[in-house]
Amino acid sequence: MSTIRPRLTPAMADVRRAVREMLTDIFADAATAADASVASVAPDAPLVLVALSGGPDSLALAAATAFEAPRAGLRAGAVIVDHQLQEGSAEIAANAATQARALGLDPVLIRAVEVTAVSGPEADARTARYAALAEARTHTGAAAILLGHTLDDQAETVLLGLTRGAGPTSIGGMSPISGFYLRPLLGIRRSTTVGACTDQGLEPWNDPHNLDGKYTRVRIRQAVMPVLESELGPGIAEALARTAEHLREDAATLDSLANDMLQGLIMPGPGPEVSLDANALADAPRAIHTRVIRIVAQAAFGVSLTSAHTTAIALLVTHWHGQGAAHVPGIRVERQGFRLVFVPTESE
Repeated sequence: MSTIRPRLTPAMADVRRAVREMLTDIFADAATAADASVASVAPDAPLVLVALSGGPDSLALAAATAFEAPRAGLRAGAVIVDHQLQEGSAEIAANAATQARALGLDPVLIRAVEVTAVSGPEADARTARYAALAEARTHTGAAAILLGHTLDDQAETVLLGLTRGAGPTSIGGMSPISGFYLRPLLGIRRSTTVGACTDQGLEPWNDPHNLDGKYTRVRIRQAVMPVLESELGPGIAEALARTAEHLREDAATLDSLANDMLQGLIMPGPGPEVSLDANALADAPRAIHTRVIRIVAQAAFGVSLTSAHTTAIALLVTHWHGQGAAHVPGIRVERQGFRLVFVPTESE
């Protein structure tokens, strides 16, 4: 990689602007204290880590973060996850680390993981990856981890949700901010990140899995999206991303209403049980009472309910005729008169 500072190009500017806006919004205090004219920060300044695969999206993100983070009063490093799923993965991870260090990122961590077969290759790799990222954040004390998901990834996520008949939460796609995870490039096209790498003389690694048609997301990327663009005109990816944004806004409002309602529904009960006023819950619109059910399952028992599980429990609220309990993983839910009672199954 050349040591000559590259001329700022439109692609580089777009990626840097997206990173700058997110970092200054999230870390306003650090940005206020920083001198934007210098690229040095205090050794105890907040640290952000870029999740770097070596691909064009994360590499462009890493370069932009290396430039923008110091100007926002932040330290910037990188974490590379080696999934060990293909030959030469250790070398690929080492090359990504070398590029990260050349960009000025510090610390640069490599985490090798074992991907356990549970739900499918994509989901299993994702589970292992996020566990490694969380460990890296804890190990370094990082304030946030930046992910390289782009507008194209968002559009593909929306289409995946539609094909699976998912609800608005799934079709709402990825949030720009999810706890400690930040996605500053959700408004940036993949072609822009590729261009930003080219303009800076960076050499991204192209994961062969991204060309493997056995993965649904790859088929959407290679076959479905081009057909939609050809038959319906350009701008499909942007339209899908806007749809996701609108749905996330609606979902956030409904979630807030459900949380507010839940506070008035909880009834005293013994031990680890959670009891709700079923009659009052039945009066709420379906979009609210199903959310209340999911919130209780997640908050009280750590259980993420599927749509089928939620529906089974909701029938005890809206169509109860003396039927028995609904059994979902980790919870038994039953109707006791005007009470909807959640009981952890491990306690039985």
